[in-house]
Amino acid sequence: MTHQVCNRSWTGAGLLALAALAGLASAGVRAQSFCSSDGQRQPAGLLERFISADCEACWSQGGPRPAPGELALDWIVPGSKGDDAALSAAASRDALTRLAALDRAAPAASDAVRHRVQAARPGLRVSHGPPINGYLGTSIEFKSPGPGHWSSWLLLVETIPAGAEGTPIERNLVRNALESSWGGSGPLSRDELARLYESRPTSIADGARPSRLRVVGWVLDGRGRLRAIAQSHCTPAGPGG
Repeated sequence: MTHQVCNRSWTGAGLLALAALAGLASAGVRAQSFCSSDGQRQPAGLLERFISADCEACWSQGGPRPAPGELALDWIVPGSKGDDAALSAAASRDALTRLAALDRAAPAASDAVRHRVQAARPGLRVSHGPPINGYLGTSIEFKSPGPGHWSSWLLLVETIPAGAEGTPIERNLVRNALESSWGGSGPLSRDELARLYESRPTSIADGARPSRLRVVGWVLDGRGRLRAIAQSHCTPAGPGG
């Protein structure tokens, strides 16, 4: 079993408590709020929009719109101007990692890729806990995956409504990413055949509003087919906490 983490900005034993938050959320423990994909309809596909940090107009003019049932995600790609780029504050090297996974070059302005869920599988769940000291405990779980090689992406996204931050359309801006892989070096274990699970404390990027954060995750089979997508939704904690 191998794992690749796209953002390694967490260190220290104190962060173990944050990782536990994701496990608590997965078990259904309610804290300030309960945020998971439970009860949410699975999107039928993904629209990934990539914008160069150099291209402010690409952000302010919108871009491709999601088709019915699609979930749109926005990645800001580091540009040639570095910190002087108009969108540098929201740029992430995770965007370069994602483009490499798609075998695409960094755009000079913008680019977009659509993916459809093929042979949809149930059992995918994502969740996160409340923000603590600049981090969220996040998790992704895939029940009864079946044998073979599986991989996943778990993203921390900030949902920015249309009309805010200079964008005319709603955006799910990717703020952090975790890539995981299971079964690449041998058969899945008995426990892994029951469920594949990852939890991480995920850093909140500078400038992101914690109240607008949630998680999106998906899994791919050994043939690279998108098999399931999940996104979290937060509901207030009950009277008992």
